[in-house]
Amino acid sequence: MLRGESMSGDNFSDRLWQMASPIWQAIERHPFLMELEAGTLPLDRFRYYVLQDYLYLGAFGRSAAAALSLAPDTETARRLLKRVSTPVERPLHAGLFDALGVTQDDVDSCVPSPTNLAYMNHIEVSMRLDGLACGVAALLPCPRIYHEVGRILKKPDHHIYEIWQSSYAEGLLEQSSAAWSSLVDDMARASGPAVRDGMAQAYLTSARYEHMFWTMAYNCERWPVE
Repeated sequence: MLRGESMSGDNFSDRLWQMASPIWQAIERHPFLMELEAGTLPLDRFRYYVLQDYLYLGAFGRSAAAALSLAPDTETARRLLKRVSTPVERPLHAGLFDALGVTQDDVDSCVPSPTNLAYMNHIEVSMRLDGLACGVAALLPCPRIYHEVGRILKKPDHHIYEIWQSSYAEGLLEQSSAAWSSLVDDMARASGPAVRDGMAQAYLTSARYEHMFWTMAYNCERWPVE
């Protein structure tokens, strides 16, 4: 891994993406996405995924709100406020819940899987304990990876999966990905090598959890002992 001493703030988010390229390559060929694109993914696995993703986005929103509280100046607060007040994926989940027959009771009774809970804890701890720069870096892989997934996936031969794929293919997270990338670049530019190293570690950990999230959903992961 590159060290912060050799990583300036300019285009820092692009270098993080390059560092995470093995993780992205594994995501590209993940059986969950390959079967979703083919329309052969069992529907119970997708239903599980959508519910877990809904829970994860709650933690993402809390972390974004925490970032707003840590903003060092008015301009940073303004940029973060837009990210907090624009829950772009909530309408998509609502549509998918209707298509999947998911009720409010299903949502209320759903609990985070082991992988999801660990990922949620990671982004919230990164923001609250490691500081704004590391916290923002931990949030970036989610919108960036989903934007890239939308770019590469072909239209599935399944009406429910097409709802999900078309939303990302049409650029649902394009602005969000660009905004978080810009924030990461600016914060890296204003930080020293030690903070940039922390940002890189937070980013890569989130990227690894993104890959694990697909595996979690593919296996409908449960706690070993309940």
